[in-house]
Parts: sequence; structure tokens; C-alpha cells
Amino acid sequence: MEEAVGKYWHRLITRHAENNYPQATVHLADVTKRIAIMFRALGGDGGLKIEAATPRDHGAQRHWLQRIAGSHKKAALAWRDGETLRLPEKLSLYASAELNRDLYFWLAALAAVDGVEGRDWFSTNQYCTLAVLQRYPGLAQRYQRLVAAELARRIAPEHLSDEGRAQEKAIRAALDVPGSQARLPASKRPPQPVYLWLYPELDIDTRRQEGRDIDNDEDEAVHEGAGKESEQKHRYQAEQVEMPDGNDGLVTVRWENIFSWAEYAKVDRTSEDDEDDDAATKAADMDVISVARDQKASASRLRLDLDLPSAEYDDIPLAGEVTLPEWDWRKGKMLADQCIIRPMLPRDAEPKPLPQALQRVAQRLRGQFAALTQSRVWLRHQPDGSEVDMSAYVDHYIARKTTQTADETGLYRDLRQTHRDIATLMLADLSLSTDAAVNNDQRVIDVIRDTLLLFSEALSACGDAYALYGFSSRRREQVRFYHLKQFEDRYTDKIRGHIQAIRPGYYTRMGAAIRHSSDILCKQVAAKRLMLILTDGKPNDLDKYEGRYGVEDTRKAILEAKQLGLIPFCITIDHKADDYLPYLFGRNGYVVVRDPGQLPHKLLALYARLTGTSQG
Repeated sequence: MEEAVGKYWHRLITRHAENNYPQATVHLADVTKRIAIMFRALGGDGGLKIEAATPRDHGAQRHWLQRIAGSHKKAALAWRDGETLRLPEKLSLYASAELNRDLYFWLAALAAVDGVEGRDWFSTNQYCTLAVLQRYPGLAQRYQRLVAAELARRIAPEHLSDEGRAQEKAIRAALDVPGSQARLPASKRPPQPVYLWLYPELDIDTRRQEGRDIDNDEDEAVHEGAGKESEQKHRYQAEQVEMPDGNDGLVTVRWENIFSWAEYAKVDRTSEDDEDDDAATKAADMDVISVARDQKASASRLRLDLDLPSAEYDDIPLAGEVTLPEWDWRKGKMLADQCIIRPMLPRDAEPKPLPQALQRVAQRLRGQFAALTQSRVWLRHQPDGSEVDMSAYVDHYIARKTTQTADETGLYRDLRQTHRDIATLMLADLSLSTDAAVNNDQRVIDVIRDTLLLFSEALSACGDAYALYGFSSRRREQVRFYHLKQFEDRYTDKIRGHIQAIRPGYYTRMGAAIRHSSDILCKQVAAKRLMLILTDGKPNDLDKYEGRYGVEDTRKAILEAKQLGLIPFCITIDHKADDYLPYLFGRNGYVVVRDPGQLPHKLLALYARLTGTSQG
């Protein structure tokens, strides 16, 4: 009976302490794409990711019912740093879903404005609010509706302590008239959360505990272990604790000495424990995760550092190592001699014919692409031809009306056969993730292998110059670059053997591979030079190349390729590619293939479109 009354009392108090509106909830996942478009359209940093914010302790005074219920100690507050814009995972602050949705867009607009260095949190938010309203007057009405809703939900000043009352009045005035308040009055407690403002980013120690990438020029040491990744929606809070010495295990005690199951016990759980398959689920239920450093290998890790195989089993190195620079986006400069390109051939690459399963498709593609050997184009401004060039005739007519020296030649156009002048370099991602299964019969690497074979069969039929390379990496000193087919090579069973011998490698240091491919493609004399990048994921490596660093370096390499007159284009099977590829390649510089099994056919149709021809 006592337990039943307690549960009823808890539900009653918690319900009355709640000041949110669950029926009007808007989830970040439902508006992320629209927020990203608006954020970048307003001039926001295109490289920022939008992710859910971790609820944090705000320390502000709460309503008396909330204190009794023990709720509302934490709040998911919006903030940003150099890599991420953090927004609440869901919003149910206001009575209408429209207002909660408007708050997401307002916070994105606020984040698109760069604050002034040296200002505190209070004045920075007023400055950014004024900047948004001045630049985009159309947001003024939305902002006023949000301010009215925010003021209505906040604890009234008369219900706060003297210090809290002064703070609350200043915040209300700053929301109502941005820029009117010079400073926030001092108080022992922080003010109530202001959901219309951005909060300071987490300090460096907290970000390091949360697993965030911190600027470090040294490669991070990562040891072996079976890697698993939790599909978490937000960052966890963490605390740094001392590592137990390993000598204090769990001892037998008398049950009468255990006062409560909730009592904390610092148990020395050694790192060599067996892998816990349910570790991610258990971690999701924890508010705070305690972390400590030791030098021992653990059963489970987020990533694993793969040792290179011995020379006896490794792929075959070739001569001609190349040292390349790398772009450091934090320092805003190119770092010289950072990456080493190591040319290689797949081991066991014996000459092989085209697999029987692909021969029928290859025969059909060869027939279609053979028709592209010569293309028909219109030659304008000809002295004679098959029909009048209307554009030239209009220019001639205007010239006669305005001057006395109109050119009587070049008034025709003619349809003539011309030879194709195209050079294409195909760069295939051979990273570890390509070992993932596509279906019961194929892995990603098998799909890539079939794609390269059918692409070669088709382009050999039409006579276009092309080359095939693959890449994977293990830190910057090991960017392995596989020579599958060079431009000067004839497509024979030897090349087919190279392609069929490819296998999953290591990681994806894409910037270095693109730079080296650009150097190769620039040496080709052709009217159109196309670089096709075939990948299944975003740039990453074991060291600081993970995250924003790798994305920015890849983007820089793509911009360099475009400045050289090359046409880089990405084909990916990563379903999350829409989050980062527009920033890397531009809105029309990539395509996502939803069904990996259709990749070979999609690629060939795409090639025909990119080269301005038709498959017939």
C-alpha cells in the first residue's frame, strides 16, 4: 500500500511540476535538413554538423513543485563550437508545434552570426540578436512571438530571490529590447535557462571526456580491440576519475551491510574483461559516465587500429612514393610534406577473364557505348552548312541596322562528326567499411569490383581514355594508392586480374588521394578531364583526420582540382551523404545510390550524362 501511494504521489507531483507541452513536441531529426539549408543560406559555416545537445545542469532556481518532484535540474541548451551546432533533441517548450519549430530556425539564424571576441555570454546574445533582426527583418515577427512565449513560461521575478529578481529583469529587458542591457547582475545562482539564446560551448576538459576531437598535432594512440559504435543521439556527460590500481577486486561482504542498491561503489573492473555485448544499451541509461586512463587493451573500443600485415602477405609496393601537403583548417594553412602516397598493386593479382556472371551485361554495355566512339556536334558560324545559324543571323541583322560593316560570312551551322576528347580517372574507396554486406550474396567491395569491371568494359568499347585507382590509409604516413589501370595501359586480362584482386583495406584519407589523382589527371591532354570518386562513407582516419579536419582537407583538395580545370564528381552509397557531400562537392557534384546493387548501371548512365552523350 505504501509503495502504491508513493508511486501515485510521484506521478501527481511530476505531472503538476511539468511546464512543457508534449502534444506540441517537435523533434530535431524532423527539421534537421531544413535547418541546415537555412543556416547555410544565412551565411553559416557550411562545415558545421547539426547534432543533438546534451542536457546539462543549469543550477538555476526552480519552481517549488519542481524542487519537490526533483525534476528540471537539467536543460538541453543550444551551443556551437568549431565543428558542431548543438540544438535540443526535441522541443516542447511552447503550446504550439509551430512555435517550437520556429525556435529551431531562430537558433540556427543566431548561430549563423559570428559574435565579437571578448564579449560575455549575455552581451554576445544581444549583439547577435540585433544583427539577425537588422539583416533579416522578416524574422522580426517570429522573434516577437517567441519572446512572448518565452516570457510567459519563465518564473516571474517576484517569485525569485533578490539577486535572481535583478537577473531575471535584466534578461527580460534584453529579450524585449536587444542591446538595452550592458551587463547581467551578479548572483550566486545562474539565471533560468534562456532558450532563445546560444550558450557557451563546453570547456576543453569536458569535450575531451565526451570523446570530442581536440586540436592535437600528434597522432592519437589507439590500440587494438573489437570496435563497436553506439547509435547515440547526443553526447554523454562524463567525469574524470583515477584509474583503480587493479589489485582491489570485488570482495565478499555480509548482506546486512548493504544499505541500498543505489549506493555507489567504486568497483575495480579490470580492462581485460570479456566484451559486453550490451554495453551500449547500459551506457544509454547512465546520466554520467566515469572515465579513466590506463595502458591496457580493452575488449571493446569505438575504433580499432589495424597493424599492417607482414611483407609476405601484404600487397605489393611499387616505386615512386610521393609526399603531399595537407590542409589544416584550424590553422588556416597548408601543412607541407604531411602525407606519403605509397603506390601499390593488389597481391595475388593474376590475369583473369571477365567473370561469367558479368559477361552478358558487359556485352550489352559494349554495344551501347561503342556508338559513342564518334559524337555529332553542331559547328556554328560556318560560311556554309546544312541550315541557317539563327543566332549568327540575328547578330548580323542587328549589325546591319547599327553599322555599315556587317560581316556577311559565318551565317550557317553544320552537324559534323567529331572525335571524343575525354579523359576519366576513377578513384575507388577501398577502406575497411567496404567489407560490409549489401545482401546475402555480396559485400560492398564486391559491388565496387563489379562496377570497375563493367565501367572498363564500357569505356574500352567507346575508346575514351581512362584510368582506375583505389586507395585506403593508415594515418598520414600510409596512404596506399593502388594502380589498377593507368591511362597508358590496355584493358586486358591482366587489368581484369588487378580489379578482381582488390580487397577491403584500412581508412579513408580522401584529401591526399584526390590530390595525387589530380596530379595524374592533369598530365592528360583532353578537352574534358573527369575525376569520378566512388566511396561508401565520409573521410576518416585514426589520427586527427577524423571529423571536421578530414572534411575540410577533402573539400580543399576538391577546390584545388576544380581550379586545375578538372571535374570532380562523387558517387556514394552512404545514406547519410546528404549531410556532408553538398559542402564537399556542391549541390550538383555528387549522387547518392540508394541501392548498392544498382551501382554499376547507375554509374554508366551517369558517365554518359556527365560527358554530354547518350547511351542510345
